[in-house]
Amino acid sequence: MQRFFIYLILFIAGFILFAWYFSNITVYLVLSLILAALLRPLTNRLHNFHLLGQHIPRWLAVIISFAAIIFFTVLLALLFFPLINDQIMVLSALDYEGIYEQIQSPVNRLEDWLMQYQLVETPKGSLFEQLQNTALETVAGMDFGKFISTIINTTSSLLIGIIAVAFITFFLLLENGLLRRNLLHLTPNPYFELSVATFTKVEKLLSNYLSGLLIQVIAIFSMASLGLSIVGIEYALTIALFAAIANLIPYAGPILGASFGIIVGISTGNFAEGSELSYMIFKILTVFAIVQVADNIFLQPLIFSKSVKAHPLEIFVVIFAGAKIAGVVGMIFAIPVYTIFRVSVMEFYQGYKSYQIFKIKT
Repeated sequence: MQRFFIYLILFIAGFILFAWYFSNITVYLVLSLILAALLRPLTNRLHNFHLLGQHIPRWLAVIISFAAIIFFTVLLALLFFPLINDQIMVLSALDYEGIYEQIQSPVNRLEDWLMQYQLVETPKGSLFEQLQNTALETVAGMDFGKFISTIINTTSSLLIGIIAVAFITFFLLLENGLLRRNLLHLTPNPYFELSVATFTKVEKLLSNYLSGLLIQVIAIFSMASLGLSIVGIEYALTIALFAAIANLIPYAGPILGASFGIIVGISTGNFAEGSELSYMIFKILTVFAIVQVADNIFLQPLIFSKSVKAHPLEIFVVIFAGAKIAGVVGMIFAIPVYTIFRVSVMEFYQGYKSYQIFKIKT
């Protein structure tokens, strides 16, 4: 018994060390597992479909599932394209001389106030000139070669990541249950039953969690797009989509969604008076406040508490622990990782009390 738990602790420690040292591979594997879990129902349904009296080959079903994801991604990109195009047109039509004059006036008033209370002793107009020189020096000091190199490296890493995730996901879907079977083959026979029970419960809870997240994204998108359309905000669908995806980031997501909505509203609207701008911001904040209340009262308790069978306080602590370890990515993956370890520990604890194998003296 003691020897088993020593081996278990060593295995977990080795797994954590491997995941930390090969962080890129770990991220690719986690993303592939999530994508495979999302695509597996569609792949299985396509594979079981009969065409001319024969099952559709599983490799073809996987490719069709991949095509569905690509098609959905293209649709999302097309939803954002009009907004991006409009922002480019707005930037190209900006009156930079007018902006220069608008900035100069408040800076001069600030300088007068500082000089009035003798907080600075500089010639009149020198504050704006200093700000202008600082901005010019910053732009001149930028290493555009390094900047372009960074963009190229980032793009290369992204493409490599996409190819790796697609490759791993393809084989996870093609060999349905391959990873689970291989892990169970490594399990000693006395602990086989316990391992099967643990895998089954973890898969069920993670499946419930992912399904709940999908329902949450759809619900927030529907509520936000409907609310923003009713109050007359442009690009309501685009703002709602961004807010729904950003909401996957616990706690910070709603703030990002509302901020994005306000930025889009300001950059695409024509406001003759300041009161119109304030009214537009008020309408956006009201819509997101209603959506957030509905999310907190109905959606999140269903998804984060019931789907993983954990107390809300546990979820709160786990999310912030994930943020401390890995930032935004840690916040997103904190709950699935915690679910795996939590269920595993609980199952082994129940096995310790119930299974006869743990009562054998070593």
